[in-house]
Amino acid sequence: MYLYIEMWNVTTKWMKLSREKRKELMDNMHQRVSNMKASGVENLGWARNDEHTPYRSDYRYMTVWKMPSIEEVKVLESNLEKVGWYNYFSQANSRGQLINQDEAINFLIDIQENSTSVV
Repeated sequence: MYLYIEMWNVTTKWMKLSREKRKELMDNMHQRVSNMKASGVENLGWARNDEHTPYRSDYRYMTVWKMPSIEEVKVLESNLEKVGWYNYFSQANSRGQLINQDEAINFLIDIQENSTSVV
């Protein structure tokens, strides 16, 4: 199981599109996502980033996905490309295999200084 997180801001190019063109792009993406649901893809929700979030990212919008496999993650990424999403939104993505809290905590406790995970 994978988690996939998208965060984005609208661009000037999006703002210049007519309402009809915006709707067309969103309808196209919605249809692609609807087709993915049969394979177990689940959209956990969309949100606007709360202005009072401590250590807030600079992205205004976000959505979180739960995907059954890396293959489905790649299908979503391909669909975003095909509809031209990245032409209209400044975006950052995060993805990773879902692990439980104990695994995550143990990893952080055991991490070594020479690890590629150290910033």
